[in-house]
This record gives sequence, structure tokens and C-alpha cells, in this order.
Amino acid sequence: MSASVLSVRDLTVKAHLDIETRTLIDGVSLDLAKGEILGLVGESGSGKSLLCRSLVRLLPSSLLKIESGTILLEGRDLTAVSDAEMLDVRGGEIGMIFQNPTSHLDPVMRVGDQIAEGIRYHQGLSAREARAAAIEILGQVGFPDPVRQYASYPHEFSGGMRQRAMIGVALSCNPKILIADEPTTALDVTIQAQILKLLTEIRDKRGLSIILITHDLGIVAQTCDRIAVMRGGKLLEQGPKRAILSRPQNPYTISLINSHPSMPDETPAPVREVAVPTAPVKPLLEIDDLHVRFNAGGSLFKGSGAKMVSAVSGVSMQVMPGDTVGVVGESGSGKSTLARAVLGLTPISSGHVTFDGIDLAQQKNAGLAKLRRETAMVFQDPYNALNPRLTIGQMLSEVLKVQGKVASAKIPARIDELLDLVGLEREFAGRKPRSMSGGQCQRAGIARALAVDPKLIIADECVAALDVTIQAQIIDLFRELTEKMKLTLIFIAHDLAIVRNLCERVVVMYRGEIVEEGRSEEVFAQPKHPYTAALIAAIPDIDPDKPLLGGASPAEDPLSMRVHPIKRMP
Repeated sequence: MSASVLSVRDLTVKAHLDIETRTLIDGVSLDLAKGEILGLVGESGSGKSLLCRSLVRLLPSSLLKIESGTILLEGRDLTAVSDAEMLDVRGGEIGMIFQNPTSHLDPVMRVGDQIAEGIRYHQGLSAREARAAAIEILGQVGFPDPVRQYASYPHEFSGGMRQRAMIGVALSCNPKILIADEPTTALDVTIQAQILKLLTEIRDKRGLSIILITHDLGIVAQTCDRIAVMRGGKLLEQGPKRAILSRPQNPYTISLINSHPSMPDETPAPVREVAVPTAPVKPLLEIDDLHVRFNAGGSLFKGSGAKMVSAVSGVSMQVMPGDTVGVVGESGSGKSTLARAVLGLTPISSGHVTFDGIDLAQQKNAGLAKLRRETAMVFQDPYNALNPRLTIGQMLSEVLKVQGKVASAKIPARIDELLDLVGLEREFAGRKPRSMSGGQCQRAGIARALAVDPKLIIADECVAALDVTIQAQIIDLFRELTEKMKLTLIFIAHDLAIVRNLCERVVVMYRGEIVEEGRSEEVFAQPKHPYTAALIAAIPDIDPDKPLLGGASPAEDPLSMRVHPIKRMP
């Protein structure tokens, strides 16, 4: 390994609160070599982001202080330099890219100007030279038309392109070290692969050293040279990625590896269907030629010129009682719109949705009433989905009273049953969401869905924001509930490995259409459509010897092919 560009020794950060002093970073020591990518992994609250903010002395509160230790950047101790010197270090020598680019890009400033600003400040170039350099960086990070897109604003780009712009802003200062804090967590698997490939290419071209913060071991396995595992502010173990992944020493590292939803290698044996004479089963949910269109654009005062956007286009599918169906596809593919249309939350433009024999188009009032009584939804963000002013018990009581299926005197007992079902202690009935973790809030959200006593649950990206260990717990919970309560589950996700592990059937959507569907093991083992194959190829695998596939840059996007909807059996 080459000499360390960054050396951290016994770094300790404490929070000085009114009633106590709490240690947040506890004696962490690590090295980062020139041109190396270090994966910093651990669950939320482990101290990953705080450690990296400490490196540039950007602690999130004045109550937090670096108590002891050294941060040596090419031999210079950053804990001892002045605030004025740190201004040059931030950006100029250590750049940062963040999980949510929307929060860190100026919404009223052109993307190119935001990149040029850093170039002028740190490199002292003229406005014209900075513009030329910014256009070159836009090209390097994958903008297909950098000259034109220089003048665009952040809201004009997709999430993946905004993340590329954020990387461009970080590179504009020509740093020696790049800290990437969960840069792909909110992105689709194909866009994630593009960003990860981009980071490795930038490392190769510029000789950058990168600290990649993530909770996904699949990402570090395929992009990083070494892994450092954090928990509770302590560094539990670190080393070359193959050594950590094949011979982990710490029990927590072992649990992280076991929680990763890796795709199986083996091709499934053909399923032999044995004809058993049974009474015909009617679909619980039947969707026939469903279209959902939205009005976009046009004059404010005149109806003419309005542009119609088709979010769901000619979708047909059946969901049988007890099915677990995964709906996958990138952002904008129509997954969530389809779910909202099924539940009567989004108007249907044409087509039919029939739930348990009632057609929503022809019997709207009766259909909506039945949906309210017998379906429920679990949402992506567990905090925003719960009322912050109500305790969990009050929230569940409110649902039970509205449903009217449980007598008032029996509601407290039913609340206890619901908490037991989702694996929460009964004392959580008296707690509010702000005092709970993300995983606990998501369990409470599932309890609320179960309070309806539903036949069908739709889970919309309900584990996307959770750590991998918590994801595994929620997936196990859904598996137990579907088996125990004979629930029908539609699970919407862009994480195909999770869908492969949970769902019996999978439906692949692209640009509002279903392009492939079938039994999960068959679709994942032998995808028939190139888009499905591209999604599967882009999944980061925990095997470090498997290359990161898929995820071509926008300029050479393989997914821009014309997509033909598949024909389904009647």
C-alpha cells in the first residue's frame, strides 16, 4: 500500500450536554492511502458521518467538540490549524458529496456556475477559464451535453443527474480526498451503479482517495479496497475487503454480512406443477388495461395546449389471495402511481380495477368503502407516515375506532395484540415517533396497517430508508405475517435482491408499462426483457470478485430502447 494521505489516531469526539458528557466518537484510528477507496460501514447512529465531519471540523453542533486525537493530512494536524486554514482544506483538499444532492445544491443557481464558483475560489482562474473547466468537469461526471446543461438548474435534472452535479461541485476544488456520504441510498439500482462506476473512474483518472460511507456491504464489496466497520462510535474492525468479507472477526460484522440480501447464484430447478383438483379461486385484485394520465403544462388561464403525461399505460395483472407480488422498476416507472390507483387514491383515466369482485370504475362508492375497510398501505418514510403528536397507542386506537370492527372495551387488548404481532414491546403504546428508531417506527406503521384487519397490504418502498440489518428484520416480519395471517402483499421496491428473497412473483415496470412478470426465481434466473436484465446486472453483490455491471452513463443509456409491453395470459 502507498503512503497514507490521511492518518487518524485516537480521535475522540464528545457532546457536552446539560446533564452529561456523552462520547460520540471513541478513540478511532484509521489510515487512508493515496488512490484508495475506503468503505466506512455501519448502521444509522454508528458515527460514520460524524467521524467524516470531524475530519474537516464541521461538527453539527457547538456542543460537540474534538476532545483528543490527531487528524494528519499529509503530515499536517488538522486539529491544530486555524479556522482560516481550514477554509482552504474544506473543498480544496478534502471534498464532500452528500446523500441528498437537492439539499446541497443551490436551487436558484445554475449547475455550471456552482461548479465554476469552486474553481475560481480554490484555483484562482478567471470567469472564462472557470467556465471552460466547469464544462469539462460536467463531461467527466457524465453529463451528455455539458455546454447546454451548464445553464440548467438542479430541479431540471433527475436524482441521478443531481448527484452527478454534486460530485462535479466536489471535484471543482481539485481535492486530494473525496468523502462520499451515502451517495446512492436514495437512487435506483441502475443509477446507483452509474454513480459507483463514476466514482471508481474518477479515482483511477485523478488518483483521488475516497472514503465511501454506506450501510450496504454489496456496494463496498464491489467498489472499495478496504472496509472499516463502525458501531456506537467505535471502530470494530478494519482491513482489506476480501479479508473482512470472508473472515469477519467481530460478531456485529458477521451480522451485517448475514443480513445482506445477496442474489442466489444457483439457477432454480424447474417447478413441477402437480394438478390438484380444487375449487377455482377468484383473483382478489384484478387490473385490466389500466391507464393513469396527468395534466402537465399548458396555459394557466386556458385549457388549450395542456400536455398529458401517461404515468400508467395499459397495465393488466391479477393478484390471487395469499400472493406476495413484488413490483420493481426505476423511479418514474409508474410503481407508486399504480399502487395509488389500486387503492382509489389517484383517479383512473381508463380501464378497470376490481377488488374482491367490486369494480372501482362501475361501483365507485361501494368499491372505495370496501377498499377503506380491507386494504392498507405501508409507506417509505416511517417518520413522516406517523402523526408526531400521537402516541403509538393513540394512533392505533384511532384506526380501530374508525374501522368499528373492535368493541371499545376491547381496543386496549387489540393494541397489545398488534404490538406483539410486529415485534414491539407493549410499552411502545405510550411512546411517540420522535423517541423511536426508524425500524421501530416502520414496525408501528405495519401495526397500523394490520389494525384495519386487511386482506391486502401494499408496501411502497417501505425499507428503502432503513439500515441493512433493520431491512432484514422488516422483511422477516412481512414473511411471518403473510404466512400467519394469510395476507396478500404487493411489495413495491427498487431493491431487486429484497424482492427476490420475499416475493413469490415479480412484476417489472418501465415507463408505465409492465415489461415482464412471472415467478421470482424464474424471472431473476432467466430474464426475458433487456430492461429486467439491466436491473439485475446492476445489483451490487457481496462477492468482491463479481464486477459491478450495468449502469451505463446517460449518454449511452441502454434502457432508452423501445419497450414493448408483454402479453399476459388471460
